[in-house]
Amino acid sequence: MGPVNTMPSLTTSPPRSDAPLLCPGHAACPGCAEPLTLRHILDVLGPDTMAVIPPSCMAIIAGPQPYSSLRIPVYQPTLEASAAAASGLRRALDAKGQHDTQVIVLAGDGGTYDIGFQCLSSAAERNENILYFCLDNEGYMNTGAQKSSSTPHYASTGSTPAGKTSRKKNLLEIMAAHGIPYAASASIGHLDDLRRKVQKAKAMRGLRLITLLIPCLDGWGLADDGALGTARAAVECGAYPLVEIEDGVRYTLNHPQRTRPVADYLALQRRYRHLSAEQTQALQAEVDEGWARLQRRVAA
Repeated sequence: MGPVNTMPSLTTSPPRSDAPLLCPGHAACPGCAEPLTLRHILDVLGPDTMAVIPPSCMAIIAGPQPYSSLRIPVYQPTLEASAAAASGLRRALDAKGQHDTQVIVLAGDGGTYDIGFQCLSSAAERNENILYFCLDNEGYMNTGAQKSSSTPHYASTGSTPAGKTSRKKNLLEIMAAHGIPYAASASIGHLDDLRRKVQKAKAMRGLRLITLLIPCLDGWGLADDGALGTARAAVECGAYPLVEIEDGVRYTLNHPQRTRPVADYLALQRRYRHLSAEQTQALQAEVDEGWARLQRRVAA
């Protein structure tokens, strides 16, 4: 028996419009917010969609071709090459006249903030017509929960057991500096906002990026049913603001009120249990600083 061809066909017929695009029986951890998030993304985008998925939790959930849990074509490139692979797929589809097919990337923070960032930056500079989703669980979670540049300050990880000594990279501000048409953050804890942003990005052209907070039950040290509550708390305390940036200059803060202190959010997670009172206060000050900067951007 010859090798299995894992390349997606550009002539693959899309599934029925009423068929769920994420099948049951996938390999996500019980209680994981990632497949729930993906179900709503795909529900908005519809079956005329092709996905590029680098090594990540999402690659494990999707599974190997031709046995993918997704009912859309999937191409799994190397970890650093997602944006380049999506750019090539987009151009191939355009050459065939399939201009309405959405080409999306479903990457983790390791493949976006870190190893794949050079490819993403180049695609942004060219304004490639792709829709890039970063499923941000703030670390390399399926290889031992090591830190990434998306891991927040002081969080304990497999490679920073005493706490990370640097802040989380501000990816949205970096992408805004590229002047791309649309950059936004979203969360399954605020579902209407998430679906609206996916719909808005779907209707646009050029490089669009949406980061999606994915609380990791094991890596963050959450209760088995704690993902949604933690995602909501991140927004409510301002640690994960819901924001839209259009053309690099027009900022909109979608959840403009903070209703709880950062300490409430930290208390839900084992990765912060080593914090001193001074470190908790320092994180609150960092969130306050970032919130004030966002408000200045919105008012500009």
